Amino acid sequence: MIISFLLLYYAVSGIIMNHREGVASLDVSRNWMPEEFHYQNWNNAALKGNLVITSDSILLFGNIGVWVSDSAFINYRSLNKGFPKGTDNRKVFDLHKSKDGNLYAATQSGLYAYDVMTKGWEKIDLNADIKRFVAIESVGDTLYVLNRSYLYKGLSKGVDSKLSKVQLKQPPFYKNQVSLFETIWQIHSGEIFGLPGRLFVDLLGVVTIVLSVTGIIFFFFPGWIKRRKWKQNNTSNLIKINKWSLKWHNKTGAWLFVPLILLFFTGMFLRPPLLIAIAKAKIAPIKYSHLDQCNPWYDKLRDLKYDADKDLFLLATSEGMFHFNMEDLAPVPFEIQPPVSVMGINVLEPFKNGSYIIGSFSGLFLWHPSHPEVYNYAQGKLHKEQNSGRPIGDYKITGLINSPDHQQYMVDYDKGIIPLYHEKEFPAMPDNVIKKSKMSLWNLCLEIHTGRFFRFLLSDFYILLVPLSGLVSILVVMSGYLLWKKRKK
Repeated sequence: MIISFLLLYYAVSGIIMNHREGVASLDVSRNWMPEEFHYQNWNNAALKGNLVITSDSILLFGNIGVWVSDSAFINYRSLNKGFPKGTDNRKVFDLHKSKDGNLYAATQSGLYAYDVMTKGWEKIDLNADIKRFVAIESVGDTLYVLNRSYLYKGLSKGVDSKLSKVQLKQPPFYKNQVSLFETIWQIHSGEIFGLPGRLFVDLLGVVTIVLSVTGIIFFFFPGWIKRRKWKQNNTSNLIKINKWSLKWHNKTGAWLFVPLILLFFTGMFLRPPLLIAIAKAKIAPIKYSHLDQCNPWYDKLRDLKYDADKDLFLLATSEGMFHFNMEDLAPVPFEIQPPVSVMGINVLEPFKNGSYIIGSFSGLFLWHPSHPEVYNYAQGKLHKEQNSGRPIGDYKITGLINSPDHQQYMVDYDKGIIPLYHEKEFPAMPDNVIKKSKMSLWNLCLEIHTGRFFRFLLSDFYILLVPLSGLVSILVVMSGYLLWKKRKK
């Protein structure tokens, strides 16, 4: 009975998550959610970074979109006109101002340029299959834009920019492998076989709902029938409902119990602690699947930075850090790699003397490509590699803020903005539309589907909700099939 109700919310949230673009315009208020989902001190990835336009005009961006502030970070006004409706559509990963003064935004829903005439954002049509753009750089009058699979290159002309798609070359010693985590993720969502696969998993979600509801009916109705035998008409109706629910419970379970077991089994490995066991594993892509791509960088690109001193690009990927020049576009891996969480890099900023600030859910670090030591920038000490396999560090870094007076603040997912090597507190979130910003329906479903939504009830034990639910679900489906087969025989 318990797993029936749990599977109901897993199924509904999973179906919604499988159609992110379709629900991107739908938001929900944070007011009725647990306290930890309310914005406090710019937490919950509200901010990813900032761009200083002038000393008194600073753009802040992140999950809240783009806002203009003054040098003291006190007054704010929205700069989200032109973005599609919905919090998910205006999730900004990078802002960039080119040398010719054009302003660009890389967002969840595509690449945008700011139109000074209409005072709003206008989407640049790139005909990209993956609309999530993550980084923007410019060299001279040439614009370089990165989505999760390709590099786009062309002259910087604002809203009139015409960019061509460039596929980066294979790195040295390339092996056609993908992460086991990504494979299991796409099997679980059905995306591994494109739209037909996703629709089939949606069907499994509907079947899970049917099994749960009919199972609940079959559990309760026999008792109701016994108690209401004196009402012949009502008893007859209850018996019909009970027989109908049992019939379709058995049929759907018998037809689809194997795919259901695979669905529940793969879901168990997408959250800690079982995620730790597969986080670093690589396998060959499944033939003829969505992961079997001719592009060696398909869905692996995460960030891009241009090093003017060395005239090369730094490329952050799910496979590590690489560098390449503008001529051959062939990424080469760095020998010394910084620590980056399996959840991906969130900060890649130049620091001093050729070093970079690297931030992810593993923490905030200073990394120099030529030095063997990595410095834990958040804790003020040399980094020591952990053997626990824990996918997160003491700080879950989602962004970095650089103020006009050259002071830095790191942005932690839970704690919000924290001063770095100074004691000047960052001003609180204003009690206007910023603090009241909504959460996208897709993100709410993600929090529910991964169990994080129930942390206020289960504390740190919420991490066991997904693996235990998956295990019990498998046992229920297997035992149900065996009972049905025995009774039929």
